[in-house]
Amino acid sequence: MDEQYFSDSSPASAEETRTIEVTARGFDLSMRVSSRVFSGSKLDLGTRQLLEIAPDLPEGGTFLDLGCGWGPIATIMSLESPNAAVWAVDVNSRAVDLTQRNAQSNGASGVRALKAQEALSSSAESNTRFDVIWSNPPVRIGKDAMHEMLAAWLGRLAPAGVAYLVVQKNLGADSLITWLNGQGFQASKYASKKGFRIIEVRPA
Repeated sequence: MDEQYFSDSSPASAEETRTIEVTARGFDLSMRVSSRVFSGSKLDLGTRQLLEIAPDLPEGGTFLDLGCGWGPIATIMSLESPNAAVWAVDVNSRAVDLTQRNAQSNGASGVRALKAQEALSSSAESNTRFDVIWSNPPVRIGKDAMHEMLAAWLGRLAPAGVAYLVVQKNLGADSLITWLNGQGFQASKYASKKGFRIIEVRPA
């Protein structure tokens, strides 16, 4: 788990990846995964609930997949809204590499995969605001680290932007809603399914 969330590792080699088939939101994807990236054998259940429940995307705009893993959310965002610019960010180099490769191989040409710290620190990108953010945030990195990550990225929502986060109820989904509201966001439960909350977040 530590390497999945924190490693500045090199891109995955062919020997450590395999292909899985994923179907979500009407799209059939062939995706390369690695055991050294989050949920490296199947589509994570939380991610599946987010993809099933989140509302239809705008036709265009700038979107963000925060904590992209091997890229199912970013790829589907781009396929659903081909005119959108989709950022996919992660701390793990293997995740960023797999996301870019998976997006390209599945025809999701709008995806741009980036290391999270590079995207946050780049002066050229600092003014980018996001119309939509979807995320299965890495709760297991610890509350403080996750709060820091969410504050940094949710603070870049456009004035009319919206984020949808998926968090397990027994891993603090309701307390996260309370915390987000205390940080000046408008956060509420959008839906609940199979032990997960889908949290809607808007700028105050």
